[in-house]
Amino acid sequence: LILAPVAPAASAEIKLAYVDIQRALNECLAGRKAKDEFRAKVQRLEHRLRKQQEEVKGLKDELDTKGLLMKPDERRNLEEEYNRKLRDFERAYNDSKQDLQHEDSEITGRIVRDLAVVVGQIGQRDGYTMVMEKSGLLWAAPGVDITDQVIRIYDEKSGGKKVSQSHAGTTHS
Repeated sequence: LILAPVAPAASAEIKLAYVDIQRALNECLAGRKAKDEFRAKVQRLEHRLRKQQEEVKGLKDELDTKGLLMKPDERRNLEEEYNRKLRDFERAYNDSKQDLQHEDSEITGRIVRDLAVVVGQIGQRDGYTMVMEKSGLLWAAPGVDITDQVIRIYDEKSGGKKVSQSHAGTTHS
């Protein structure tokens, strides 16, 4: 058996870049719009829950101050109303929290998937061997950061829409 030296494969130029997806998500038009809409929704929800909480607190205060002076039936009715409203408030709070988390992750997931498509297009167009996410890097030269380019192209393609319609049926958070 004769071993012949194997010629190294034609060495292709390795071209690397990275993108900060979190920054792209926070700075792209769709991400900023989604964040603003989400913040407004949270504020509306907090206002509604605060009113509900104040109602529960008012019943509790009434029980504490007048409860001993009430007839047993009146006190029992007030306690039942207080307990029912407290349960309703706690349920609404927990459901709202879960719904908001789900909605946030769904919208964020759609935008991140769309950003990843743009990253892939830039990578192919510009001949990158690999584009990595910044959060996993220990160090990289600033010159290989393509985040600004990703944001600009994503905004141009999406026209500032909240999320692309191509992923409307997917879930996220």
